[in-house]
Parts: sequence; C-alpha cells; structure tokens
Amino acid sequence: MPKLFVLARPSFTDEFATFLAEENEVWRFAGGSAAERLVEFAGRICYMSFGRRQSPKRNSEYIGNLIRQGHESVLEHVSWTFLLSDVTRSFTHQLVRHRAGFSFSQLSQQYHDESDARSIVPEGLDDIPGATEVFERAVNASREAYRQILAKLASEPDQSKESLRAIRSAARSVLLNATETKIVITANARAIRHFLDVRGAIDGDVEMRRVAKLIYDVLIEDAPALVADFVEEKLSDGTPRIVKIRQLTS
Repeated sequence: MPKLFVLARPSFTDEFATFLAEENEVWRFAGGSAAERLVEFAGRICYMSFGRRQSPKRNSEYIGNLIRQGHESVLEHVSWTFLLSDVTRSFTHQLVRHRAGFSFSQLSQQYHDESDARSIVPEGLDDIPGATEVFERAVNASREAYRQILAKLASEPDQSKESLRAIRSAARSVLLNATETKIVITANARAIRHFLDVRGAIDGDVEMRRVAKLIYDVLIEDAPALVADFVEEKLSDGTPRIVKIRQLTS
C-alpha cells in the first residue's frame, strides 16, 4: 500500500494583525484552520473587505463561495509537502504529468543502486490464475539482468562519478515499471483540487486512487473547507475513490 508522510503544512503568522492595525481595519474571522484563514485573508485583501465592508460569513462559507464562483486563485497561497513511498514507477510516470502548482523530487535510478529494489505486485493480479507467478518471473529476470549489466559495465576502468551515472542509466533500462520508488511532492491547494478531480475516481487505476485518498484525508484534517465539494466513495471491491460534487450548496 502507498505510504504518505506530511513534511510541511500551511502556516499563518500574526503579521496580518500588524498590517490591519496600520490600515485601521478589523477582521472578524469565524472558524478556520491556519490554511483556511490564510485563504480567506488573501481573498479579503482583493477587496479590502474588512470591518464594515466585511460580510458576516463564517470561514467555511466564505471559502465555499469562492469555490462556487470559480475564484480559486487564492487557494494557491497554501501548500503541503508530502513524501510518498511504496509507490511504483508506473504511478509516478503519471503523477509527474501534473506540473502547474506541483514540484517533485524523486529517487534517482541514475545515482541510486537498484540491485535490491523491490517491485510492487499490482492489486488484483492474484485474482488471475497464474498471473502472479508470471509477474514474479519477470521481476526476477529484470533484477538479474540489471545486476549483470551493472557488473559488466562496472568492470570498465573509468570509475568517475559521471561514468557510474552512465552505467546505472544503462542498467536501469531493464527495470520494470513496478519498481518501488519514493517521491517528495509539494502542491498548492488549487493544484491538489485539480488532481483529486481528474485522478481521484479513475476506476482502472487503484494505486492512483489510493494516493488520492491519502492526500484527501490530509486536507480533510487540515483544511476541510478547501475540499468540501469532494466526497469519498467505495467501489464494489472496497477500494476508495474521491468524487467531486459538481455544485456546492450555499
């Protein structure tokens, strides 16, 4: 199963109070975590809607209205940094296609020796008679080929850093997409919402849906108003999917 570690969360300092005092303004905020208050504050700055110009909405209502109106740029001010492990290269090939609002740092097969790298058996493979055995043979064959190529190329006299990089680059070409990897991800709330929308309910990609659920769970805990228009459902096999409700109610 994929594992998610939260390395950094949004914060909101008291500097906003200094600014408001200089402007002779008062912000009567009601509810909200640090991430949610930062989103609301950024939204109110656009209109300086503080004091008498402030609507009586609670934080969750204010953010819900932003989302309903499609004014999600202010959600880009809050971001999370995650470490994902126990995921496949196949998964990360898809994940890194999300560029706007995302940053990635992944384990390099050019610098890391993958001789003992694990391979992750795709979910549901054991439901197909004989498929797991075929998979295991492919894993063993690719790992052995990797080791042999590495051993042959490593016997070359040039052992510089770039030479070793080239050796591992050649050897990694035989590794499977099922090879386990680790990746650090930083993403803002708007980008995460888009990821959940387009990836959270893909019936044919269990690994992607499991990761979407892990990220969704973090935002539900840290800033539920930012994902209030998403719900978790279960497929018939018990695996999760994250579904967007197309219209938030007021």
